[in-house]
Amino acid sequence: MAVTLSLIVPCYNEEKTLAEIVEHILAVADENIALELVIVDDCSTDNSRQVAQTLKEKYPQIKLAFHEVNQGKGAALRTGFLEATGDFIGIQDADMEYDPQDYKILLEPLLEGKADVVYGSRYLRPDTRRVLYFWHTWMNKTLTYCSNMFTNLDITDMETCYKLFRRDVIKKIAPRLQENRFGFEPEITAYVSEERCRVYECAIKYNPRSYDEGKKIGWKDGVRALYCIMHYGACNAPLPMQLLLYLFVGGTAAIADLAAFWILYACKVPLYWSVPGAYLFAAVINYLLCVQLLFRHKAKWNTLGEIFMYILTLCVMGALDFFITKGLIALALAPVASKAIACIFGFFGNFFLRRWLVFPMPQK
Repeated sequence: MAVTLSLIVPCYNEEKTLAEIVEHILAVADENIALELVIVDDCSTDNSRQVAQTLKEKYPQIKLAFHEVNQGKGAALRTGFLEATGDFIGIQDADMEYDPQDYKILLEPLLEGKADVVYGSRYLRPDTRRVLYFWHTWMNKTLTYCSNMFTNLDITDMETCYKLFRRDVIKKIAPRLQENRFGFEPEITAYVSEERCRVYECAIKYNPRSYDEGKKIGWKDGVRALYCIMHYGACNAPLPMQLLLYLFVGGTAAIADLAAFWILYACKVPLYWSVPGAYLFAAVINYLLCVQLLFRHKAKWNTLGEIFMYILTLCVMGALDFFITKGLIALALAPVASKAIACIFGFFGNFFLRRWLVFPMPQK
């Protein structure tokens, strides 16, 4: 019995290649594979929409969706995932960089029941290839390396377009997706890891195009991808990576704490005001950084339980900060040095209390 392969084709100003790539995709169908194509036009300003309409009239396997405002590849894929109905759902760019015949290779681990998700890697096959941009390749490999540190997956090409999912897997993940542009790649990889999917990689062919030929990704997308790796991956990252991130978050808050205390102390503010005042200032900075980078929360309160646990943590660590600072000053240590030592204790205490009380890891 044939399986149905749904391929999502996000399209933005690809009138020159859309028809050709559709012909290549349709050639994948055989007695074992039925095809469904979901073309999502992301408000193209060229004739891509008209080309897609013509293809739809010619081939009944094609579904169309249109965005009235350009949103980005990630948004187009979310739309496509909603429309897809195949047994397996994959991604196909509308240019000619990837060969759809490789999907037959990607399907094998899924059909054998060994995998839930299969990535097509551009870096596994050492055969003839077109040589283009060193820094683009370096960025891809660096982002993959960083992603692996947070997901604990040994992937060689996280940024690849070719990602193939069992339908139940992507349908479960899709409602959580938020990234509109190329941040989709690290975001989906973080969720694949979080769901503990069985991930396989297969070597694929790749014929990169130049920026003159229409390539759209740039350095800003690389910066965003790095942020997405941290934002979506940190909450389930191995403990060493969480500590490394919190070293930045907690370190920034500790510097703010120490600086605020120094200013208040220099202004002759009494200890019973300057110590807690500086601590509260640092706590706000710490919280905002945590929710943005470390624990995948928005910068707002989410539940009454979270509010209670956060206030409890704040009170416990605030009291510890005050008594350590005051106690060390009583032992004739300089006030700023005393506060610095209290900040060190606060760094580790805040990490563990917030990690397991305020923002607990989801139970599997």
